[in-house]
Amino acid sequence: MNVLVINCGSSSLKYQLIDSVSENVLAKGLCERITIDGSRLTHTPAGRDKVVIEKPMPDHTAAVKLVLEELTDPENGVIQSLEEIGAVGHRIVHGGEKFAASTVITDEVVQAIEECNDLAPLHNPANLIGINACKECMPGVPMVAVFDTAFHQTMPKKAYLYGLPYEYYEKYKVRRYGFHGTSHSYVSKRAAQILNLDIKNSKMIVCHLGNGASVCAVLNGESVDTSMGLTPLEGLIMGTRSGDIDPAIMEFISKKEQLSLEEMMTVLNKKSGVAGLSKVSSDFRDLDAAAAQGNELAADALQVYAYRVAKYIGSYVAAMNGVDVICFTAGVGENNSAVRKMVCEYLGYLGIAIDDEKNALRGEEVTISTEDSRVRVMVIPTNEELAIARETVALVP
Repeated sequence: MNVLVINCGSSSLKYQLIDSVSENVLAKGLCERITIDGSRLTHTPAGRDKVVIEKPMPDHTAAVKLVLEELTDPENGVIQSLEEIGAVGHRIVHGGEKFAASTVITDEVVQAIEECNDLAPLHNPANLIGINACKECMPGVPMVAVFDTAFHQTMPKKAYLYGLPYEYYEKYKVRRYGFHGTSHSYVSKRAAQILNLDIKNSKMIVCHLGNGASVCAVLNGESVDTSMGLTPLEGLIMGTRSGDIDPAIMEFISKKEQLSLEEMMTVLNKKSGVAGLSKVSSDFRDLDAAAAQGNELAADALQVYAYRVAKYIGSYVAAMNGVDVICFTAGVGENNSAVRKMVCEYLGYLGIAIDDEKNALRGEEVTISTEDSRVRVMVIPTNEELAIARETVALVP
């Protein structure tokens, strides 16, 4: 069965068509600037050059229609007809406490996702737009919702409750939810597979380090703690997000700078992180280059970033009373050997030693710790689209 994986944003739509038997990607692409002038589709059939199509996309339904046209196009397509698409898997950011696993999409499921919109106002409405667009363009094709938060629903209360009046949890479900769950689930399972490790008897820490970043403690195959919270703002310092701060900073700065709450949240989400610290960029390649040229702020930003990652790893070693494997994944985790090295330099107390030659590799599945290291350290490229396709196949007959 071929599965179409959709990741819908407010003005974008990413997709992959995956053969669920071979797990090969038949085609992938990105619709950009939906509802905005200058919209375009970049479509890449497997083994062929990418095709860029500039065409107005007034809404997401038009974008889905254009994607389906290209998938079946005589020249650029990879299937003969839409009948060859057996199911659609949708990435949904927030499932709240309603969804502890992926689920077949029904009218009731759509309503439940809508009820989580307050928890992810920038993401869930866009995800729902993608569902409705596919319904219109592909009536009758089964669809599955795969939630970023679902993997973390195994966290115990001691991990997800905040030190706030309990009534806020009772009334508004204010708690830690965590994100990147599809990635953390895929990487931990893949690590167990590579190492021939019984995942039901294992202690892993997965570091999903990209422009958005989170760390997850995976005990016996289940998430027991993670760094992101009610929203993706909590936890690690990220590309433009502040991560953990003293909450009183918000009041202090807003008074000094005469900022509204909304403006203050914009600072924390879009103007902070390594971009704000360095005054250079949120792109770690730019930071590396600037640091190499003697830019002290860029070098400091990298050190602060690595220090925060190492502290979270240490806290999760304590939470699980040990660790067998530490995995790095996502854009920075897979490709930035300097950041990995900086993080691991704090972990000598665990008996970790890094093989510099293996650590220099980029974007490959590789064990970067030395043979005598007491804890395995691995780089495992994440594959959230494949994980979504697998979840979809498991639920669609």
